[in-house]
Amino acid sequence: MNYDVNKLVKLALLCALSILLMMVIRFPVIPSAPFLEYEPGDVPALIGAFLYGPAAGLLITAVVSLIQAFTVSASSGWIGAVMHLIATGTMVLVAGLIYKRFHTLKGAAVALVAGTIGMTLMMIPLNLYFTTKFLGVPVEAVKAMIVPAIIPFNLIKASANSALTVLVYKSVAKILRIEPAAAANEVHQHE
Repeated sequence: MNYDVNKLVKLALLCALSILLMMVIRFPVIPSAPFLEYEPGDVPALIGAFLYGPAAGLLITAVVSLIQAFTVSASSGWIGAVMHLIATGTMVLVAGLIYKRFHTLKGAAVALVAGTIGMTLMMIPLNLYFTTKFLGVPVEAVKAMIVPAIIPFNLIKASANSALTVLVYKSVAKILRIEPAAAANEVHQHE
């Protein structure tokens, strides 16, 4: 039971970090589509998937998507939440499953590349369906944005988040792997 509570607290911490990153760091990447904003909020979900498995990464993604619908992306509401859940969920699931099987730096690199490709490909039908059906953008306008904006944006976003994940994973994982009893003992030893 103690392990479950400890893990739940760490997953909640990753969710909070994801929301914080999403709120603080946001900027457009493609000049012709300034509404497509980069944010590093997927990094904690990827770390969660690598550290605790793909289901944990999906749980973080689901919680963050729900909170995002009412805060950061309130203008797109449930549509943005569903698109984020499916797109980031695809990346997290693909990367998490591959890394679970090949738990090496090379495995992480392959996992993140596959996750990036999966997310990018998933955003094509998601935009064609949700953006046209619920946001009222004509199909032809969305089709015209696929190659010059949607694909490059998602490749850039997912690649940047993958690179950040590789850069911070070891240090964040080291902190998250500390058990409460071990941390308390370490504090007492330094007193």
